[in-house]
Amino acid sequence: ARMYEEIFSGVEDDPKRHAKLFNEEKNEELVIALSGSFDVVLHDGKQEQRFSLNRSYYGLYIPKMTWRMLENFSTNALALILSSTTYDSKDYIRDFDQFIIEGCR
Repeated sequence: ARMYEEIFSGVEDDPKRHAKLFNEEKNEELVIALSGSFDVVLHDGKQEQRFSLNRSYYGLYIPKMTWRMLENFSTNALALILSSTTYDSKDYIRDFDQFIIEGCR
């Protein structure tokens, strides 16, 4: 299986910026805080859960069909996101209301 990786940094961007997206039905992810800290908010269409990541030796598994939002980045925070599929922007929903309508069918 091929794995896609994405690095998201709060260093150059506004640390209050949110990274939001919906994992489509084929994709699974592993999120790791390489440095600093940030929160990962997950929503399955029914329930929201919040996880604080701040250790590089812990990862958070994100299953298929899950809304993911990264927020509250500390200064110099760096997130590594490993994905089970290659990135295609057409496979993702970036609006939560649309996720509730389409993702929770």
